[in-house]
Amino acid sequence: MENERKDRIGESRPPSLGANGGGTALLLIDVITDFDFEDGDRLFENAKRVVPLIAALRERASREGLPVIYVNDNYGKWQDDFNKQVDEIIRSSPRGKEIAEQLRPSKDDYYVLKPQRSAFYETPLAVLLASMKVSNLVLAGFTTDICVLFSAHDAYMRGFRVFVPSDCSAVADMKHHEQALELIARIADVDISPSGNLELSSTSEPKNSARPENRPSTKTADGAAV
Repeated sequence: MENERKDRIGESRPPSLGANGGGTALLLIDVITDFDFEDGDRLFENAKRVVPLIAALRERASREGLPVIYVNDNYGKWQDDFNKQVDEIIRSSPRGKEIAEQLRPSKDDYYVLKPQRSAFYETPLAVLLASMKVSNLVLAGFTTDICVLFSAHDAYMRGFRVFVPSDCSAVADMKHHEQALELIARIADVDISPSGNLELSSTSEPKNSARPENRPSTKTADGAAV
């Protein structure tokens, strides 16, 4: 097909589901959590350092009129909706509250609850994105090596152009962060440029404004390496 692009290892990239629209959406993955799990304390410390950058990215996306979609685990609570989940985290979890209050969704945002690691597995996300004519996805959240990685891979398999800003996600062990970024950049043609280099527009694909190379950068808002 003419509109198929070749990835770096010579295979055909699937045609974009939203090729007629070319729109962009921001997915915030598992940013609402109580951190009450194994290594949750370590993830919380690393998450705190990138949350200001995620919040800034979210603000930029909203300002440009891009849809912001929260994709969150349902934690096996099949009768809860997302707003109830947010309220419960803020009420009951000091660590979760610190993050959630910085990233709390607005009334104009969307949400999808997922039962497994990928944002697409057994969720209506693909239908929602198709209805918005979205073909470019920017992913941020937790954790880079699990839910962000699985979601980025599944997005690529569905033909989306994927961006995972290297400074807008975190894991408990940050060496796994860099490994995950390098993997998705290599096998799924994901752009991992830092968020400050990403130009967002409601009418075109995001652009890397600063440099052509696609390498991970793990600097936080205060300039520290994570």
